[in-house]
Amino acid sequence: MVDTDSGWDGRGGRGRRGARNTRGARAADAIPDGRVAAPDRRAAAPDSRVAAPDPRFALPGRRVAAVSLVALAALATGCKPGTATGAPEASPPVRPTQAAAPSPTRTAPVTEDAKPRTAPPPSPSVSTTPPAPAPATARPAPEPSTAPPPRVLMRTGSESDRVRELQARLRQIGHFGRNPTGYYGSVTADAVRSFQAKRSLPVTGSTDEVTWQRLLAMTRVPKAAELRPPTERPLAAPDERCLKGRVLCISKNSRTLAWMIDGKVVSAMDVRFGSEYTPTREGVFEVFWKSRDHVSTLYDTPMPYALFFSGGQAVHYSADFAANGYGGASHGCVNVRDKKKVAALFDQVRTGDKVVVYW
Repeated sequence: MVDTDSGWDGRGGRGRRGARNTRGARAADAIPDGRVAAPDRRAAAPDSRVAAPDPRFALPGRRVAAVSLVALAALATGCKPGTATGAPEASPPVRPTQAAAPSPTRTAPVTEDAKPRTAPPPSPSVSTTPPAPAPATARPAPEPSTAPPPRVLMRTGSESDRVRELQARLRQIGHFGRNPTGYYGSVTADAVRSFQAKRSLPVTGSTDEVTWQRLLAMTRVPKAAELRPPTERPLAAPDERCLKGRVLCISKNSRTLAWMIDGKVVSAMDVRFGSEYTPTREGVFEVFWKSRDHVSTLYDTPMPYALFFSGGQAVHYSADFAANGYGGASHGCVNVRDKKKVAALFDQVRTGDKVVVYW
């Protein structure tokens, strides 16, 4: 070991040179680069003496030697480096903080004003399709009515006193232009259709309960003369051959039949005759056969209440005449359209009574 108090530097130099080295160490304290000055040897503890560095490893230069001595003294004492006596206290070195790794692209923080005007691309899990507009609430379709249709009271082919009343009531309000016959034919069906259409009822031509009740509310009860008028057409002056006895007096001119006894009219009714191809014969005849439910064997048509007077020609009830009026013609017979009247006539006329057909 070498005694540092002797000023020996390990190379045989004088103590003066060692003192010069000490001054070099003090000068190093003033170096502005933050190097710490070596401690004063006089204040060191007795056991803090350290061996001089090996001359083989000595670095050139006085400053390097002084620094080495300071480092060795710090290691020997086991303390962290302090400040030199009488030197101003230096601020401790600032430990640099570890900077975060710079991002590849540094952008300014986004503020509300700097937000992009366009919306960011949507997430794949979020649908970009706008919601479909809610369908307009549709009104539920009305359920079909389960109520049964009104019951039909009268239809084409019906024949009764109620049909006669129907016809009389329709005539009161201008839908039926002839006398009631009691038979429901095409003329009556057309009259019912006209009434139904004007009152916004289902136009069927048949008289159901609704149609009947509406008609009853609009009309009055028909009088006897309205239900059974003497005739739709005025009676002609009777032929002189009709003034004596029991006579069926039939006028082609007035198209009427008058049942007369001794010049007095008992009953009268409308009639029609055969066409120009099958004309009704004219003259004076007599009833030779009565057939209440007769059916024509030649034309296969019903001829109820038939009073035969000339071959196959007879006075009888005609449903076609009751339904269609004078729009048709017979095959030579004298058709009556009032069934009740011809039925009463059938009961009163006897075989052998006179029949007069004239113009």
